Amino acid sequence: MAFSFGFSGDDIETGDDDGPVQSPPEKKPQPTAAAAAAAASSSSSSAFPVAGKPQLPPTHHPLPSLLSQLPSKIAFSCLDISLDDGRSIRLPRRELWDVRVQLMAEEEDVGRGGDTEGLGEHDVKTGVYEGGFKSWESSVDLVKVLAAGEHFFGPGRPPLRLVELGCGTALPSLAMFQWASSKAGPESRPPGFSFVIADYNPTVLQLVTLPNFILTWALSQRASNPELHQALTGDDEQGHELELTPEVLESFQQFLAEAKISLSFLSGAWSPEFVDLIYSSSPACSDTDDDNAPAAPTTVVLGAETIYSPFALKSFSETVFAVLERERTAPGARPAVAYVAAKRLYFGVGGSLDDFIVDAQAKGAVVNQLREETQGVRRGVVCCSLGGDQSAAPI
Repeated sequence: MAFSFGFSGDDIETGDDDGPVQSPPEKKPQPTAAAAAAAASSSSSSAFPVAGKPQLPPTHHPLPSLLSQLPSKIAFSCLDISLDDGRSIRLPRRELWDVRVQLMAEEEDVGRGGDTEGLGEHDVKTGVYEGGFKSWESSVDLVKVLAAGEHFFGPGRPPLRLVELGCGTALPSLAMFQWASSKAGPESRPPGFSFVIADYNPTVLQLVTLPNFILTWALSQRASNPELHQALTGDDEQGHELELTPEVLESFQQFLAEAKISLSFLSGAWSPEFVDLIYSSSPACSDTDDDNAPAAPTTVVLGAETIYSPFALKSFSETVFAVLERERTAPGARPAVAYVAAKRLYFGVGGSLDDFIVDAQAKGAVVNQLREETQGVRRGVVCCSLGGDQSAAPI
């Protein structure tokens, strides 16, 4: 199944030649929904079912390995997001044309009558590419909700494990990373921050997700890092570039270590094995409790535009609540929450935020609606928790 998404209402401008932040309000499935259901019969628990096609296995990609595959320079633009309290946040994103240039330089197959998956005419190719190269409207909605996440930081706050499923360009995680990175010193930084960043496609992690984290760090630290003054060039009108010298990459890794921030990158299909990998790939937070044992982190799960079909909704929901249940029953665990942003209805393929809410409540979750967008295609952001009072939630 391949989808090209239509648009309605005003789109959010990106400032680059790849067009607006994409929104999938009206997906036109090829073949029909009935055919898709038949194709999924052999793998109904998969988010991306394709008859006879195995799903990508859950895989952890070590940060040094991903860093070694970066080009010498990346081009980027910035997305300005206006927050509800009058502030704004600027998030950098690698240019898609720059991704194409890298692939061509590496002599990847960029067409032969078609396009590199995810960089052509289809926004989603089910079981092949799941939309990660583009930014979607609901991820911006989630950033606005997470603006309150600055309360994560400061004295007395527990370590944090942030898990973003179906991350793509990872705008919500980038916002949290920017807030963590911008704190002036060890006293004001979070006491341990673990990012688990997951996308079905490993190429998305390599080509846009990790570069976006490096760009976010570079922009937040350039005032205090002389190497970044020379490495960052350009302006909003002509475009920006960051030179990824060995010194810059070493400085990035050194910053993560000193700030007690870990980045774990996962690819592959959602499954019980994937949930296990979340925990095995995420290092224990470095703070200790009174007994000098590692302090239990607060776990927050994020997902934006991850429930665009009934198949994706089922698998996403199972994964989210497997994490929440694991946190609820773990010794010394803190309350865990999930923030889910999505369209109220994905026309043509049947996914909806309302269906997710019904499924979450059937699993015993408390669900609170945090945000609703009524302009254009209706969207919302909800918060889910298991086992009682959400007042203990981090936001």
